[in-house]
Amino acid sequence: MHINSLTVKELPDNRTTAPHVLPIYATSSFAFDDIDQGIDIFRNIESGHVYSRYANPTVDTTAAKIAGLETHGLGLQAHAVMTSSGMSAISTLLLGVLKAGDKVLTQGNLYGGTTELLTAVFGQFGVETVMTDLRDLNKVEDALRDEKIRLLYCETPANPTLACVDIRALADTAHRHGALCAIDNTFSSPLIQQPFAHGVDFIIHSTTKYLNGHGNSTAGVIVGADKDLMRKYVWRAMKLAGTNCSPFEAWLTYNGMKTLALRMKSHCANAQALAEFLEKHPAVGRVNYPGLTSHPDHELAKRQMRGGFGGMLSFELKGGLEAGIRCMNRIKFCTLAPTLGDVDTLILHPASSSHLNVPKEVREQNGITDGMIRVSVGIEDISDIASDLEQAME
Repeated sequence: MHINSLTVKELPDNRTTAPHVLPIYATSSFAFDDIDQGIDIFRNIESGHVYSRYANPTVDTTAAKIAGLETHGLGLQAHAVMTSSGMSAISTLLLGVLKAGDKVLTQGNLYGGTTELLTAVFGQFGVETVMTDLRDLNKVEDALRDEKIRLLYCETPANPTLACVDIRALADTAHRHGALCAIDNTFSSPLIQQPFAHGVDFIIHSTTKYLNGHGNSTAGVIVGADKDLMRKYVWRAMKLAGTNCSPFEAWLTYNGMKTLALRMKSHCANAQALAEFLEKHPAVGRVNYPGLTSHPDHELAKRQMRGGFGGMLSFELKGGLEAGIRCMNRIKFCTLAPTLGDVDTLILHPASSSHLNVPKEVREQNGITDGMIRVSVGIEDISDIASDLEQAME
């Protein structure tokens, strides 16, 4: 071999023992042993990697771990597809299971980005969004009589009101009318809530949040209970739309998940304590946290969640928009950031950020007021978190 060629050619992998940590397979494509192997893989006769947009060992291993967490102890087997972000996970699912003329039934108190995606983006392609109070099962039943509704999509607890819906009742009702049921489980993580135990078809996560937990990765995942649905519709949509997750982002998520159980215990304990503190504060009109007995969905959350009620809460300042802005500007210890699920405490004012593009009347109708503050409670010492919020509300 000429020296010029030697500089180009790949050498055999000289690994002698297995790596302790999952490697990053930073390769765009994979080489076949011969043309017959390539043909068999493309025909699905033999499993194998072809191109990292289709599948990648680092990404696949991470996806399998998430699927395992969502089904642990349930006696089920699920299949997962990772994507480039939580929003791309939602987009990919919708692209995979919907067509022009179909409708989506959902709630009005969704994450603002999801609402805008459904109405502004998918709406222009002939997919209509129908919103109702998913806590009112009679309204859900009435809405699902429309045969064009192909998917029921929900969040529980919802972002940012922390309202909860009955997952089992919604999934059963959707299936009875021939519709699929999907849930965004980002707020809870599989450690707190396992929607497959309640009959849903798909689970969405922004893995950027609790699964990664350290604010250094952006990715998403779709977990499906039906292998054929996942392969035929969801994986195909990911492959063709190019919404795949990069190996590096998957690797960061994989390593972040190693501390998920420890982190969630601390998130839950701190959020419970902070919610109880805020509920007694004179500047606060209302605290939204499922762990409080005052929360209207507390008993439902107790049935659906385990080991705590998550690390997310929101509260309403009596002073409205002005008080909300003033509080945000006075924060010192916590961080003003439009994300959640990190180890440090993150504060958000929905009316001026995540829900800025949602009409005010729609926001307020769904409990997202001008004075609402959302808190992703971190794992710092609770006294530091509470002291910062107390001085910010003075």
